[in-house]
This record gives sequence, structure tokens and C-alpha cells, in this order.
Amino acid sequence: MLWIDRLSLFSTTDFIAAVILFFCWGSIGYVIENPPAKHPSVSTLMIKYRRAWLVHFVDRNPRVFDAQILSNLRQGTAFFASATMIAIGGGLALIGNTDQLAGVASELTMVRADPFVLEIKLLTMLLFVSNAFLKFVWAHRLFGYCSVVMSAVPNDSNDPHAGPRAAKAAEINITAARSFNRGMRSVYFSLAAAAWLFGPYALVLATLTTLFVLWRREFASQSRTVLMDTSDGFGAG
Repeated sequence: MLWIDRLSLFSTTDFIAAVILFFCWGSIGYVIENPPAKHPSVSTLMIKYRRAWLVHFVDRNPRVFDAQILSNLRQGTAFFASATMIAIGGGLALIGNTDQLAGVASELTMVRADPFVLEIKLLTMLLFVSNAFLKFVWAHRLFGYCSVVMSAVPNDSNDPHAGPRAAKAAEINITAARSFNRGMRSVYFSLAAAAWLFGPYALVLATLTTLFVLWRREFASQSRTVLMDTSDGFGAG
């Protein structure tokens, strides 16, 4: 059977649901990273605090607190990288055993699915998980670079190299956090993609639910309300 013939196994609703999935994934990521100036996301609000952290880092002595923060950030990325790696292995194992999975799926949906259809649906989920893995690994590496640059920052604000090096460390830290957040979004949408096993309508519902959860956490959460408060000199200003 040719690929074009195999694609005919998918309904028009399947294609529409898949387009909605990828569109929502790309659009929410863009909006979070490039929000309107008057409606910043939590991720963009945190950028100011990351830069302020490295500014105060110059005069902090000892720097044990900073080392602990960076260690926690690296542990988080390492944990999620390991988790996604395990998920990739589990997904590949499922692809190699789609016949039994087809039986389970047919019992839940009352429709017998072709093994090829299930493989494509699993590969879609694995695509998001693999992207998350790469983002987490890169974030982990960047936090490592950040720690090296931070170690090169003189513990003296009068040193002409202290400010520029601290600023470099802050930008690397911000880039690492951005990569980590992208990985997290991929994890969320991989869970939404798993709903495709139950049909296109389940995929659309899961996608829209994921979109709402991400929007709420970035633009309507309690943590954002706290960060928007201008009493500390930052906030929305």
C-alpha cells in the first residue's frame, strides 16, 4: 500500500484535529514569548527578576544561595530530560506492538483502527516528547554554561568586568529558562496528542483544554497577579 493510500485511512476530521493541535502549540508558544506590552506573561515577567538576581549576585558573599538556586534549576531539567527519555522508549515499544494497542483502542472507541493509523498517532505524540527532550537537555547545558560564567564574575562591584559578566550570565540563564519552558509546553501537548488514540474529537478537546491551561497559567494565574504588583519596582512597569 502506497503512502497516499495509507493517508486515506485518516478522516478529514483527523487532519483538521492535527492542524489544530500544531497550530495551538505554535501560537501559544509565540504569544507567551512575545506577549502584548500591556499584558506580559509570567515567563516574560520573570526575565526582570533573573537579571536582578545576577546584579545582586555580584556583591553577595558567600554565594552559597546562588549555587543552590542554580543546582535546583539543573536538577529540574535533568529530571524532565530523564522522564522524556523514558517516555520515548515506552512510545517506541508501543509502536512495535500496535496490534494489541489496536484491540484496546477499539474497545474504548468501538471502532477498529488500522495499525498504521495508531503508529502515526503515537509518532505524533513522540514528536512532542522528543522535542521536549531536546529542549530540556539544551536547558541543562545552558544552566551549566551559566554556572561557569557566574564563577567568572568578580565578587567586587567596583571591578569593571563584574557588571558585564553578570549580565552575560543573566542572558544565558534567561535563554536556558526559555528552552525549559518550551520543553514543558511540548510535554503538555504530547499529553494532548495522546488523546488522538480516542479519536479526532478527543484530540481537539484535549488540545483546547491544554491551550486554556497554558493561557491561564501565563496570563491569568495568581502568581502573575503577584508578579504584576509594582511595589517592588518591577511588576508591569
